[in-house]
Amino acid sequence: MPFYKDMPLVCRACGETFIFTAGEQEFYADKGFLNEPTRCPKCRVRRESAGGRGRRDAKEVKGKR
Repeated sequence: MPFYKDMPLVCRACGETFIFTAGEQEFYADKGFLNEPTRCPKCRVRRESAGGRGRRDAKEVKGKR
């Protein structure tokens, strides 16, 4: 982890600043993720518990029934 450093990011959902830790950056790189997270951990959990990817997917599912 020598070249990763903790960096502050702003959550696009709540506007709060959160830290994208060096360990998280290494994890993202190992998984091949190209983008930094856009939501803080709290908002990520809230979004996942609400059913995933948001309203657009919910509309698509309703339209297919």
